[in-house]
Amino acid sequence: MTVEKPEPTGPTDPPGTPAPPRPAGRGGRPGRTAALASHGVLTVASLIALFPIAWLFFLSLGPDKDDYLHPGRIWDKMTFDNYSFVLQHTNFFDWMRSSLIVSLGTTVIGVLVAATTGYAVSRMRFPGYRKFMWVLLVTQMFPIAVLIVPMYQILSDLQLIDNYLGLILVYCSTAVPYCAWLLKGYFDTIPFEIDEAGRVDGLTPFGTFARLILPLAKPGLAVAAFYSFITAFGEVAFASTFMLSDTKYTFAVGLQSFVSEHDAQRNLMAATAVLVAIPVSAFFYLVQKNLVAGLTAGGTKG
Repeated sequence: MTVEKPEPTGPTDPPGTPAPPRPAGRGGRPGRTAALASHGVLTVASLIALFPIAWLFFLSLGPDKDDYLHPGRIWDKMTFDNYSFVLQHTNFFDWMRSSLIVSLGTTVIGVLVAATTGYAVSRMRFPGYRKFMWVLLVTQMFPIAVLIVPMYQILSDLQLIDNYLGLILVYCSTAVPYCAWLLKGYFDTIPFEIDEAGRVDGLTPFGTFARLILPLAKPGLAVAAFYSFITAFGEVAFASTFMLSDTKYTFAVGLQSFVSEHDAQRNLMAATAVLVAIPVSAFFYLVQKNLVAGLTAGGTKG
């Protein structure tokens, strides 16, 4: 009698085939220990980053100017009177207007100039284009203390002292070189065939830049805009030198009014600093969608 072997009911691997690797966790995700460790590290890092902001807000609730020396006493006498005083009895809204005019003006003019400069160097091969970019880089090497006197003389000759436009131009001289380098690198990642397609469709070089290239460069433009805004918003040395009227002070200069040679109202300064963070947070919220993509574009494209 012959015994027949049962036929296999499913696919079989040939002999010697290694078994497939087993995933580290359910669904191929890391194990629970690794996930808990990563979440723990991120939580600690977040707390470290948020602690200065929370501490500043806590100090702003103390009614006395010396409460920062004894922060434990603030718990029993928390109040928002500092915020009321700053909003009602200081030039806070004048400082806000000045800061927004200068910061937004620097952002618009600086990004426009930096974008056209970066695009020209990225796409056009004119004599000395490489040296031109190095010249822009060299301008960042001069300290503010060296630049204040000649810039003051130039603005004085142009009658731009205590003028928003003068301060905007000064800030653009700082923001444009860095943003031009940043945007030049981003434009290099955009295929040159897009420019050729624009010329085939009858667009001028500027039309190609405005209608085809800029929409693709939104992440890079967001980074340049954020850098320009923050640079102008938080600068102190130029603003305190070139702006002479109290009503034209920016936030960074206005904060100095709470500290004198014999007195320091640190509770009011803390409250003002918390209020100052609101416009910056709002601007960051507007550009955050493109900010991460712009910061990482150089490592993921090209």
